[in-house]
Amino acid sequence: MIEVKNLTKKYGSNTAVSDLSFTVEKGQIYGFLGPNGAGKSTTMNIMTGYIAPTSGQVLINGHDIVEDGQAARKCIGYLPEIPPVYPEMTVEEYLTFAAGLKKIQEKEMDRMIAEAMDMTGILEVKKRLIRNLSKGFRQRVGLAQAILGYPDIIILDEPMVGLDPKQIIEIRELIKELSKRHTVILSSHILSEVSAICDHIMIIAHGKLVASDTPENLTGLMKGSSSLELTLEGHKEEIRLAMREISRISEYMIKESVDENAVDIELRTKDGEDIRREIFFLCAQRRIPILRMQRTHVSLEDIFLELTEEDEAEKSDQEDKKKHLNLFRKKEKNAAVLADRVKEGKNNDSSL
Repeated sequence: MIEVKNLTKKYGSNTAVSDLSFTVEKGQIYGFLGPNGAGKSTTMNIMTGYIAPTSGQVLINGHDIVEDGQAARKCIGYLPEIPPVYPEMTVEEYLTFAAGLKKIQEKEMDRMIAEAMDMTGILEVKKRLIRNLSKGFRQRVGLAQAILGYPDIIILDEPMVGLDPKQIIEIRELIKELSKRHTVILSSHILSEVSAICDHIMIIAHGKLVASDTPENLTGLMKGSSSLELTLEGHKEEIRLAMREISRISEYMIKESVDENAVDIELRTKDGEDIRREIFFLCAQRRIPILRMQRTHVSLEDIFLELTEEDEAEKSDQEDKKKHLNLFRKKEKNAAVLADRVKEGKNNDSSL
């Protein structure tokens, strides 16, 4: 339904989106996950035709969003982070206005508006001014506007920002209901939102796609999808030698424990294999008491932090290199200026 190809957006020297490519299939809820400033809103604004890309292409049901924008936008219902509602209008007046902008035929308009209000749960407030509605209801009005005309794709930018817990649950259930008839794409920087409702997650950091998979499969992107934490009684070197006997351990870390005469170990295995039985029999054979053994699984939070921190570290490293290069060039320039001054001084001396 949506193809994003090598999308890049620059604002002067700042790159908001960098060579982004992905596809969105029909009938699923997709989540854009990333920290603030990652490029989520910029990507959505390009996908909906609000801003033009610096380079790259977005196809909506085969229509290029730049070259064939009108046909592409007919396939999309969009709710920006701040709902584009008019406070001085009633809910019904606003949706009638939005339906007119979408060029919905008059004979279909009343029915579609009624269905949109019913689906989003705002029939009871249809005669009220939007300025008098709570934030949760204004969000629902924005959603009703987005689904008018039954577009194939609904794009929601931070749909639950600023809502209270009850409103978040209500909007979450509403999005799940919408996914039965529409493909839904939503952006968020809140992990619990995305993992609770999305079928597919795309993690973005600094304008780049760093991961794309189902919430369940994302754990496989990290080296060792589970780890084992142990507290063993004994000396560090003795236990280090014991760990080397288990070939399925890919990496481990040993440190002194708060327990007397004991060490704490955190280890990972190849492909997340469970080696607790092997550890038990090895320790029994070597007469090493096991004080604690706990298997921990990688969470979506762990994956998000590892992927975004790696990208942040890469960016920091590049900035450090840039600073060093600028410093080197400055020193080089200063040396050249000094050499010119010395040369000029010698020339002045020789003319005396």
